[in-house]
Amino acid sequence: MQLRHKSLLAAATATLALVAAGQAGAAGPWEQVGDDVKSGVSGLAVTGHSDGTVHALIVRDNKKPGDNRIAQLTDSKGESASADVAPVTWDGAEPTDLEAVEAVPGTPGEYVALASRGLVYHLRLTGSTVKVLDLSPLPGIREGDDFESFALASNEGKLAAVWADRGDGAGRPATVFAAPFSYSEYGDAKFGALQRASFRAPYPTGDVRHVSDISVTGDGRMLVSSASDAGDDGPFDSAVSAAGHVRISESGAVRLRVSKSPAVLGKFMGFKVEALECVPGSRDAVLGTDDENKGGSVRTAALCGS
Repeated sequence: MQLRHKSLLAAATATLALVAAGQAGAAGPWEQVGDDVKSGVSGLAVTGHSDGTVHALIVRDNKKPGDNRIAQLTDSKGESASADVAPVTWDGAEPTDLEAVEAVPGTPGEYVALASRGLVYHLRLTGSTVKVLDLSPLPGIREGDDFESFALASNEGKLAAVWADRGDGAGRPATVFAAPFSYSEYGDAKFGALQRASFRAPYPTGDVRHVSDISVTGDGRMLVSSASDAGDDGPFDSAVSAAGHVRISESGAVRLRVSKSPAVLGKFMGFKVEALECVPGSRDAVLGTDDENKGGSVRTAALCGS
């Protein structure tokens, strides 16, 4: 009877969590992937998915020499739900405060990782090692900018990079940037004409980071996560919103449109969402949290449908 009571209580708790999040569609429970300040998830890139299992590369915002910067995640749903993390060796100049990672479309095994001050790392993953091929600064960095997001969109082989200064509370909205993107023959990042627009998160309010991550769907819809926290022990609060569109023309020109009235797609009370990635060919998004002293968690949620 005691076991049955615990099962019913767990099911009720999960149901209440979904209702509180304000979401429709299928969703997985939160799965913890770390229990201390060094094991949060500050960014993720989906590397594969099938039969309810998502594989991803995750980055962590650790700063001390020797701390883990990057790891591989296997997140399985269903009756045997679990999230397993395996550290990946970093080969090259050790970054400080990684905040985002993105797969390079059309180039299997290559990724872009972004540090908070605007350094872009071009990476190649082989087995359990990532090698730094090159690093470059973002264009248009301003004094005080703090970056937590980076996404790549593609159309017929043309790429666009999208990223944002995260902003800070009511007095400083996020600034979203977009530009054509490519790599030179030497592996360094090349950015084209730069566009920018302001974005204010509709939720949470108060001491909010307006953009903690960005994901762009295959049809150009731009989703952002926003997050707030009151310190290393929380409380935390987050949301994912429909933030606008990114368009790439046949010539490679990029057009950024940021919504003035973004729609909240889901709220995640008690968690600081810093990683957001739409799973290709699916309505699902994979979310990752960096809950400071509480560690990190991941889950899926049906946020990416039209």
